[in-house]
This record gives sequence, C-alpha cells and structure tokens, in this order.
Amino acid sequence: MSTDLPRPTDNAFLGSSIKGGSHEPTYAGALSFMRRRYSRDLRDVDLAVWGIPFDASVSNRPGARFGPQGVRRASAIFDGDPQYPFQMDPFEVLACVDYGDCVFDYGHNPDIPGHIQAQASEILASGTHLFSIGGDHFVTYPLLKAHVEKHGPVGLVQFDAHQDTWPDMGDRIDHGTFTGRAVREGLIDPQRSIQIGIRTHAPETCGLDIIYGYEFDDLGIRGVIDRIRKRVGEGPAYMTFDIDCLDPAFAPGTGTPVAGGPSSREALSILRGLGDLNFVGGDVVEVAPAYDHADITSIAGASVALTYIGLLAEKRMKAG
Repeated sequence: MSTDLPRPTDNAFLGSSIKGGSHEPTYAGALSFMRRRYSRDLRDVDLAVWGIPFDASVSNRPGARFGPQGVRRASAIFDGDPQYPFQMDPFEVLACVDYGDCVFDYGHNPDIPGHIQAQASEILASGTHLFSIGGDHFVTYPLLKAHVEKHGPVGLVQFDAHQDTWPDMGDRIDHGTFTGRAVREGLIDPQRSIQIGIRTHAPETCGLDIIYGYEFDDLGIRGVIDRIRKRVGEGPAYMTFDIDCLDPAFAPGTGTPVAGGPSSREALSILRGLGDLNFVGGDVVEVAPAYDHADITSIAGASVALTYIGLLAEKRMKAG
C-alpha cells in the first residue's frame, strides 16, 4: 500500500510550514482557524489568530464563549483556495499560526480582563500582529489596552448594532460599556473613531462619529468607505466587528440581534475598501453558534477575519 497521501489531514498539528494553504478535505481533520498550525512559538510569525472564549458580560443571550470554536469550524471550507476577493492565498504572504485560546479561570471574573490584556501584550511584544476571535464584546476593552501599550491611542473602527457607550462606574464587566470606557481612559481617540451599522441608542456618543443602519441606502457602500477613511486618517487604528452589526437574516447566531442591519455582502465590501488604513489589530466578536442555523453566522465571522487578513496580506505585497 502506498504511503503517499495526496490530501493529508491535520495540518493544524502536522503541517510542515506555517505558510501556505493545507489543501485537506474541508470535512475532515483537526480544526484550527484556516488549518493554521497550532503554535505558541511566535518566531518568524507575522500574524497570530487567538480565541477568547468569554461571555460572562452579556446582557441578553449567552453563548459567545463558543464563538472561537464556531469560527474555526466554519473557516475550514475556505482553506486551500485563493481567497475572495483578493485572488490570492494570504497565507502564502503572511506566516500565520492559530495561537489557541486565552487562558483564565471562569470562576474569577474580575481577574479575566487582566489575563486577556497580559496574554495579548505577550503576543504583541513579539512583533506579531494579533487578530482575536471572541467571546462577547467586552473582550475588546482589554485587547485595546494591550494594543495601546504598544502603539499609543488608536482610532476605533467599530462595526456594531450597539454603541456600547453605556456608563459603567469604572469597574463594570459589561459588553455594552467598553467603547465609553475606552474613550474615558484615553485608549481611543474619539475624533478618529467611527461606528458603522448602529441601530440602537445609548445615553451618549462619547464623541464618535456614527453611521446608523438607515443611512446605508443613502450613502451606499462607497460613501460609507469614504466616511470611515476620512474619519480615521493615517494613524494607528483598531478594527472590531460585532457580528450583530449584520442584519439577523445574515447573522442569527448572536446574543443581541437587531433588525435593519447591512447584509454580509455590504459589510464585507466596506471592510474590503479599508485596506489603506493603518490597522494594528482587530477582532470579531459575539458569534454564538447555539443560535445559528447552518453555520450562517460562523461563516460570516470567518469571512470577516479572512477579509481583514487579506487586507494585511495585500498591504504586505504592495510594500514588497
């Protein structure tokens, strides 16, 4: 019997390189994000994809702790092909690993933000770009703290149905407060920050520009892109994508769905147009697979991550 395997499985553990696609069956093998090798060795690594399975700060339906699993599972169908719409495999350009998941004790919630920040800071200290998969939207707060330690205050590009600027009295662990707290602590520059797809109202805007859901028809995709680029400018920026930015028709698997949002196509097209922004980090959050149907939301979350990664790879290629 021949020992040559034309389509070997388990690239997540057995892959010979941290670059390139694995070309293994989409329905078999160990699941990592896009079959990237599971590794915490960041030598020569350009990008680490990291899960944060935390959802103890939700105000409605829990379940986003399973988001990293869901996005990893959904990503398998994309592996091995040139990635749309970039017409290339970003992992031929970027050395990328799946860094696994954040480590914390679920029984000590007050300690969890510090664990997220410290572990994210360790990744960033290696010079590796970090893209995180939540988890509920509170996880963006300690992620911002870690990124600001390295890059200084950032402009925030927040795709969301909610403003997340509710007051928190300074110590509340709540997925509806992180943006306001980040402004008050000087982590983000509100004059360089923008929220896209908002369909609810909070007591204050904290100075961020807001593109409401109803504005999409009038502005169009190009108009939204231009407004984001003008607002954020050339300084360091952080992208956070709450999957409930999408209309529930395209993302039913989330904790706080709100009708009237953009389609997956519209949101991904907008993200595709932001390649010249200086993103220093990003995340996708609030994917809750238990409320999903046919992995619709997990596929959307994986597509957000892949589009963001495609932007990084494209920028690398242009820079030579």
